[in-house]
Amino acid sequence: MTRFIAVHMHDYQPPRESPYTGKIERQPSAAPFPNWNARINRECYGPNGRARIVDGNNVVGIINNYEYASFNVGPTLLTWMADYAPETLNAIIQGDVLSAARLNGHGNAIAQVYNHVIMPLAHDRDKKTQVVWGIKTFQFFFGRKPEGMHLAETAVDVETLEALAAEGIKFTVLAPRQAKRWRKKGGTEWSEGGGVDPSQAYQVNLPSGRTIAVFFYDGPVSQAVAFEKLLESGDKFRGRLMSGFNDSRQHQQLMHIAVDGETFGHHHKMGEMCMAWVFDQLGKEQDIQVTSYGNYLALNPPTMEAEVWDNSSWSCSHGVERWRSNCGCNSGANGKWHQQWRKPLRDGLNHLRAELDSLFDREGRKLLVDPWAARNDYIDVLMDGVKAKAWFQTHAKAEVLAKAQSEAKDVTQSETFQKVVNLMEMSRFGMLMFTSCAWFFDDVAGLEPVQNLRYAARAIELASQFEADDLEARFVAELKDAPCNLPAFGDGKGVWEKLVKPQAVAGELQLMFHGPLNRVEDVEHLDALIRQASKLGISFDAWLAQNKLLDAYARTVETGFLTGELKAAFEKLAKTLNVDRTVLGWSDGSCAQARVEVSFKLPRVMRRRPGRRNCWHRETGKACK
Repeated sequence: MTRFIAVHMHDYQPPRESPYTGKIERQPSAAPFPNWNARINRECYGPNGRARIVDGNNVVGIINNYEYASFNVGPTLLTWMADYAPETLNAIIQGDVLSAARLNGHGNAIAQVYNHVIMPLAHDRDKKTQVVWGIKTFQFFFGRKPEGMHLAETAVDVETLEALAAEGIKFTVLAPRQAKRWRKKGGTEWSEGGGVDPSQAYQVNLPSGRTIAVFFYDGPVSQAVAFEKLLESGDKFRGRLMSGFNDSRQHQQLMHIAVDGETFGHHHKMGEMCMAWVFDQLGKEQDIQVTSYGNYLALNPPTMEAEVWDNSSWSCSHGVERWRSNCGCNSGANGKWHQQWRKPLRDGLNHLRAELDSLFDREGRKLLVDPWAARNDYIDVLMDGVKAKAWFQTHAKAEVLAKAQSEAKDVTQSETFQKVVNLMEMSRFGMLMFTSCAWFFDDVAGLEPVQNLRYAARAIELASQFEADDLEARFVAELKDAPCNLPAFGDGKGVWEKLVKPQAVAGELQLMFHGPLNRVEDVEHLDALIRQASKLGISFDAWLAQNKLLDAYARTVETGFLTGELKAAFEKLAKTLNVDRTVLGWSDGSCAQARVEVSFKLPRVMRRRPGRRNCWHRETGKACK
């Protein structure tokens, strides 16, 4: 009887891009690399695509671990790899292609919820979008629909399983302690209280009538790999994997573990080499098959059914409390720091999300047939900007589309289209601000919470374009209830004022200077931003700012946008930037500045198809040109 083995790697980094530039700014803690994505890629993700097998001092083989290990890669990380680590992305896609060829079409790769939100704590609409965006990103890169999906921190409840099953996901992977009870399919006697058999798949029957399979990984061996230095010896690692089999079982057994991908190379140096050696050895065993979850499930449909604990996870014994309360789980300061800031941060963001959702629904229904359906499809635009026009034509109301066509020959260059995109971006950042890492670590002033707060700041700034109430004031008032472990900041409000707001103002300035200034509100907003930047101590190139002003003014004159009100706004801005009135030709009403081409620019991630230029081509088995 064949015995099956699966080693699952959860490859994920939180989105780290600036919400203004779309690029990751330098992160000193990742030195000598420019940011943590680059560092983990160099220490882990890249090496796993070319892991060495050594005999003494000699390299006797090289293995692409992605051909043998089950894995998921976070959607936002895949997009980053397409731009900055194409060789790693190639290896990952190649590994899935080759594993599918070896395993009856069931590749090793599975999908992940989009930006790693804790699903039981997410709103129903966000649950759906997270799943849909995860699936569509997976399809874009891997060229097939995923069979399975990894949940952030494996946090689960029945509603989350419903969201997966509704989109055709066949299975997910959970920790053994997340099994509430289990029995033979159709049986009457439940077993519970621990001791679930991890060597087979379980069917979960859902209230909707749908079903989904769940794999409960081997907990002790997974823990040993992650925290007990098991990867220091290939023999020990192989031995522990083999110890998961029990001859008394009457079914075809699956021995499987699940750990963070960073375990193999970042947390444990040369861990990828240990895993490659084990894969090589297991490949020589006649009755062992290194498999994927999809392949095992196809060969061995569940004969058992199970129920799961709602609000449970793999990394917090308190369920999902790590992401909403001071549960006692923390990772630094020798356990001396509190996490009393977690609940106020979660509550504040939840209240902000409710306001953003209300605004999105209200304004979206003026512009779109169904704003939530449009949001679910917006990932197509993010992955391939060429699809922006078709997306807009599909979802815009007829009168809105007609208005956009009257504004510009290409509707994607119209102000109406830009307004719709701004609404979508507001909602996107409203989801990004719930990325789980903000609550996982030590303090509200940490790198990850500040990143989430930056997303919140950008969402608030975009919301202000739709005559929203003062969302920032209410949100910051709630942050004051989030005590900081660092006296320099005091609380979440101090973090906002000292770490978030300056970056937000600087980002807005950058966007304003790179966009058109042909409306009074734009010019007045820029003037206010410059004054605010001065109060916050933000320095910027005054000479460059002056030239941007001249260019913007020249454009309004030449295109006929200039009105008396707009001219007055420009004059006020010129005074702020210390530009003499006569330089703009206001003495005779003319302007000699050269024409400046200004058009709407899609967000950086939307401008081109990432990952296709240098990617592995599934059909030919060769690198794309």
